[in-house]
Amino acid sequence: MKEGISLEVVDLRTLMPLDKEAVFESVRKTSKAIMLHEDNKTGGIGAEIAAMLAEECFDSLDGPILRIAAPDTPVPFSTPLEEYFLPKVSDILNAARKLAAY
Repeated sequence: MKEGISLEVVDLRTLMPLDKEAVFESVRKTSKAIMLHEDNKTGGIGAEIAAMLAEECFDSLDGPILRIAAPDTPVPFSTPLEEYFLPKVSDILNAARKLAAY
């Protein structure tokens, strides 16, 4: 980014088994965590991973754990509404800026 912010992406290929050590290693390295997924925010995998990080890596965190996810509504059938519904690049940039300023 031109703003001097760099991101490390941990792309979880599977959720069961979950590669906890890869997630823990990234948080210990960066001291930050943003959960990004397309499912609803409440009760999604991002919430579970955030809880896991709060339990296992709290001392390594230098800011809040942020979650970027779809709103807690049914997925719209309309293509334009679906595009609005899903997380966007701007959501990631806003979260990264928020954590960088923390």
